[in-house]
Amino acid sequence: MSLRRPTVRAKVVAVVVAVTAVGLFGAGLLTHAIQTQQIMDDISEDFDQEIRELQRLASDGVDPDTGEPFRGAGRLMSVAMERNVPGSDEMFVSYLDGELQQSNPPTSSRVVAESDVVQDVVDGLTPQSGRTVQREIDTEIGRVWFVVVPVTVPDRQEVGAYVLASALDRALDAEYSVMRTYAIVCSVALVLLGLSAWIVISRLLRPLRQLSATATRVTETDLAQRVPVATEDDLGDLAGAFNTMLDRLSTAIETQRRFLDDAGHELRTPLTVLRGHLEVLDPDDPADVRETRDLLLDETARMGQIVEELVLLARSERSDFVTPAPVDLGRLTDDVHDKARALGARRWVVDARADVEVVADAHRLTQAVLQLADNAVKFTGPDDEVGIGTEVVGRRVRLWVRDTGPGVPPDEAERIFDRFARGGDTGGVPGSGLGLAIVRAIAQGHGGDVAVERPAGGGARFVMTWPATGEAP
Repeated sequence: MSLRRPTVRAKVVAVVVAVTAVGLFGAGLLTHAIQTQQIMDDISEDFDQEIRELQRLASDGVDPDTGEPFRGAGRLMSVAMERNVPGSDEMFVSYLDGELQQSNPPTSSRVVAESDVVQDVVDGLTPQSGRTVQREIDTEIGRVWFVVVPVTVPDRQEVGAYVLASALDRALDAEYSVMRTYAIVCSVALVLLGLSAWIVISRLLRPLRQLSATATRVTETDLAQRVPVATEDDLGDLAGAFNTMLDRLSTAIETQRRFLDDAGHELRTPLTVLRGHLEVLDPDDPADVRETRDLLLDETARMGQIVEELVLLARSERSDFVTPAPVDLGRLTDDVHDKARALGARRWVVDARADVEVVADAHRLTQAVLQLADNAVKFTGPDDEVGIGTEVVGRRVRLWVRDTGPGVPPDEAERIFDRFARGGDTGGVPGSGLGLAIVRAIAQGHGGDVAVERPAGGGARFVMTWPATGEAP
């Protein structure tokens, strides 16, 4: 049984909680260290102050009973202890010639007076000892920090020891209590942070879950699924980009499907004709062979033209189908007019000629105009007129081909631009029904469209329009 991999949400929440925990832990440790050092510095400063007061009393003070300088270390330490009021964590103990003399307060200072470490330090003092000794001991009330101050009086051989002590654990008790409270508060805060991060990140990652669900539902036959874009942040941009990709994919697959349907529909008839004639062909009859050969060549030529037009329509869905560039519209009008005259003996005229430069694909426009001109030739006679014209109206370009033929019925004006659609009255004129679809694809590739109009004098006028700047309208 394989373990389920952690989700992105779980990873992000874990990282957020872990980073926050490290930050809080580091801040707590640093604060604790600073506060502990501050307490230790305060205790050290209190010790220094007590020592300075003891030294002043020894050098400048007088015995309150005699009014004279102190004549013994024992009396000096006794007066000093009477004048000092110990704090809640402080203890004072005095020794004379290694023997315990006095302690204050009597109860708590007992742990110092009974300490072998303190006794050993005191026993090691001599009349020549002038330096204080600091130690730390473990007692029943916790750690105790003590300082032994040698006390001597001139002309006396006795050795006094004045011990200043502080219960470290008691002094640090408030700090420990604060840190315990801090740890509890941080733990609760981390739990709340984890829950909040889970909820917030769940909402932030909702577009990703929707994207994953949509991608799972998308199939080749169902490309209508889209991701709802509810935000304007990076995830919203990702959802929009995914939808755009689905749009392109849907267009590509629809184009492919349409191409296959169209190809199958249009090639079925000529293939049937080819097969039918081959089945009844008499190979021993030269006349029948020649006749069938000519017919098959004609059908294969028609099939080739259909395939080329279908391929062109399939390419029209690509972004590079049209390559816009600056085009001299007047010269383009003259060029297509000269080329169109070779399509048939008609009265060819230029209706209008716009001498401006526009953004377009000259090759595709020429292809579209010649297709329209070829249609005009098919539906007109030698005495009919075919006109080609260009103009710029506002910011839009108009290019047209008109003829004086039978025209297009209003109810067929839109349908004839569909693939394989032909007018109801073609008069037996051959065609695949793809020419006008190609013209529309070229017009739409320029960001415009094509339409058929019925001029006042009769006939038909096919007009292509697109933005003069080459941008979508």
